[in-house]
Amino acid sequence: MALIIHAGSTNKNAMKALIVAEYTGVKVELVKDFQMGVSNKTPEFLSLNPIGKVPVLETPDGSVFESNAIARYVARLTDNTLFGASLIDYGRIEQWIDFATLEIDSNILRWFIPRIGFAVYLPPAEEAAISSLKRALAALNTHLASNTYLVGHSVTLADIIMTCNLVLGFSRIMTKSFTSEFPHVERYFWTMVNQPNFLKIVGEVKQAESVPPVQSAKKPSETKEPVKPTVKDAPKEEAKKEVKEQVAKPEAAEEVVEAPKPKAKNPLDLLPSSKMVLDDWKRLYSNTKTNFREVAIKGFWDMYDPEGYSLWFCDYKYNEENTVSFVTMNKVGGFLQRMDLARKYAFGKMLIIGSEPPFKVKGLWLFRGKEIPKFILDECYDMELYEWKQVDITDEAQKERVNQMIEDYEPFEGESLLDAKCFK
Repeated sequence: MALIIHAGSTNKNAMKALIVAEYTGVKVELVKDFQMGVSNKTPEFLSLNPIGKVPVLETPDGSVFESNAIARYVARLTDNTLFGASLIDYGRIEQWIDFATLEIDSNILRWFIPRIGFAVYLPPAEEAAISSLKRALAALNTHLASNTYLVGHSVTLADIIMTCNLVLGFSRIMTKSFTSEFPHVERYFWTMVNQPNFLKIVGEVKQAESVPPVQSAKKPSETKEPVKPTVKDAPKEEAKKEVKEQVAKPEAAEEVVEAPKPKAKNPLDLLPSSKMVLDDWKRLYSNTKTNFREVAIKGFWDMYDPEGYSLWFCDYKYNEENTVSFVTMNKVGGFLQRMDLARKYAFGKMLIIGSEPPFKVKGLWLFRGKEIPKFILDECYDMELYEWKQVDITDEAQKERVNQMIEDYEPFEGESLLDAKCFK
C-alpha cells in the first residue's frame, strides 16, 4: 500500500516528505479532504498521534509523526544520495537539519505567529526573534557564498528541510528588503523552489510584499472558568496569567499557515488619486547619481502633492541612550524593518548624527495622506519613540532642511553624519 500523509495540502511540514518521495520514487499520498481542527480531532487520527499534531505518516507498520522524522523515514526506504556519500556528509546533513529547525524555522514562527493573532504580540519578543533570525540567515549566507547546496554537490535531505522551512518565511513575512541582506540565501532558495521535484509539490512561490499587520491574539475555543473582575493595581502574577491564557493552541497557528485569509483593503488605497506617483519618486531618488540637488531634489518638489501626501520630521526622544554606534544603527535598522508594512505608502530618510556619543537620530518621512497613517501608528511601536512634527512647506528653512535630509547633506546642522539610511 502507498504511504498516507495526514495534513493539509499547503502544510510546509508535510511537503518535506512529499518532496523526498519525488526524489526517491516512494509512493506517498496526501490524505483527501483533510480539515485542520476537525480531521485531527477524530479518534482515528488521535490513534496515530495522541496529541493531534500534523503531519502524520500512516505506514503498514504503524504511524510516524514529527515532520523531520517522517522525511527521514521516507528517505531511508530506498538507496539514494539524500543522506550524502560518506559519514561526514551524513553528520553535516543532520547538522543542517537541526539548524533549519532550531535557528530558521523557530525564529520565523516566533516572528510570524504573534503577528497573525495566534500568540500574544510583544514587541521586545519580536525584536529578539528578528535578531536571532538575521544571525542565523547571516551564518547560512556565509556558508552558501561558496556552496551551491548545504552538503556536497547535489540535493540532500538537509536542502529539502531547509527550503521547506524557508518557504513560510519568504512567502508570508520575509520581504525583499529583508532578504536582500542575504543574497546567497536568496539565490539558494529560488534555485531550490524552482527544481522540478520541489515545484511539483510546493508550486509557484511569491515573495511577501509586506510584513503582516499585527492582529489581536485569538483565544482558544475551549471552555474556561469565568474571568474574574479586574482589580486596579492587581499583582503582576494576575497579569502574567492573563497573557498566558491568550497564547493560542499550536494547531490553530498551523491552520492559519495552511489557509491564509484575504487581506482587507487598506484605507489609503481608497483616497482620491494623487498627481504624485510614489514609485516614480523612489526610482528618481535611486537612479540619480550626480547633480543630486539639481535632478532629484528639484524632481521631488515638482512631483510633491500636498493634497495627497504629507511630510514629517521625527526626532528620537531618548538620544542620551545612543552611546554605542553599532547599537544605534541597529536600532534604526530595526525601525525601518518594522516599517515594511508601509512600504507602498511611504518614503523615509533616517540620519544618525555625531562623531562621538551620544548620537542623535533624526528622520524625514513622506506619507500618503495628510496625516501619519493610523495603521502605522497602531502597528509599529517605534513610532511612539519619536517626536513627530509636520513639515510646513511654506517655510523655506524647513524646505531646505528637507532637501538636506534627502541628499544626506554633511555637515547636517553643524555635525557630521555617522550613518544615513533610506526607506524606499
